Amino acid sequence: MSYDRTVRLATTDFDTATAAVRQALADQGFGILTEIDVRATLKAKLGHDMEDYLILGACNPPLAHRALEADRSIGLLLPCNVVVRRDGDHTLVQALDPGTMATLTGLDTLKPVAEEATARLDAALNALPAA
Repeated sequence: MSYDRTVRLATTDFDTATAAVRQALADQGFGILTEIDVRATLKAKLGHDMEDYLILGACNPPLAHRALEADRSIGLLLPCNVVVRRDGDHTLVQALDPGTMATLTGLDTLKPVAEEATARLDAALNALPAA
């Protein structure tokens, strides 16, 4: 089972790619609740150098509310993590497949929420300039 949805971007500039991802998510009703600069964190804590790697915690409040109404423990799988990272000469954008939450919980009541979240994430990813 694949648990991600991935797009390889045409742009090689990481900051431009990150801005495009933020806008594409916003256009689909997602706000960014958390941001983890993995590269900076590993450099500061471990002295480890790595490629650009950013984790964005994206949230669509109406969808999150519906998911929480179906299962209070679903917060363990929220927000929707979106990774923007360098991969050689390209930038990859990866989003956790929202269907994973319905699969992991086995709750039929989460399927419509996961389907809508998937449609919105796919629309955001498809709006990006793919390679």
